[in-house]
Amino acid sequence: MSQKAEFKDFIVTVPEENQDFVRKLHEKLMERGCRIDIKTARSGYVVSYSFDKKTAANYVFRKKGMLVRIYGAHVNQYTEVLDTFPEEMVQAVLSAPPCKRMKDPDSCNPRCSMGYDFWLKGEHCQKCRSSAFMFLIYPQNHTYIEKLLLSEVQARRNTP
Repeated sequence: MSQKAEFKDFIVTVPEENQDFVRKLHEKLMERGCRIDIKTARSGYVVSYSFDKKTAANYVFRKKGMLVRIYGAHVNQYTEVLDTFPEEMVQAVLSAPPCKRMKDPDSCNPRCSMGYDFWLKGEHCQKCRSSAFMFLIYPQNHTYIEKLLLSEVQARRNTP
């Protein structure tokens, strides 16, 4: 069973090399009107940032480390950000599972809001929203993760 927690509880569990990044990104998200929800889970904290009552990103902990899942619903408004990704992040996106519902609307949960249809480095992608933009967090990825997430939040702010 999950319990509510506070940012100060969560941040001390973040690997030291990522703490400043997570703190600064938290501040930027809050300045842009995002809300935060922090719960405890078996594998650590689950931290969600939402804008206009829709989740923009989660931090999750797995055996391989701390990951961020970015819900890029407006990805086609900032594809130039994807073009800056290093090869490792490109491969993470390309290896994410395809959106089953785009291929066959009856093959996924009917409450699924469908995945994302976009282009990445010349390749057409139709990826599941739960894993399309899920990245391991470490210093080399900080800039790209921040740019992607802030671009998504900005696109949500600009969309009526």
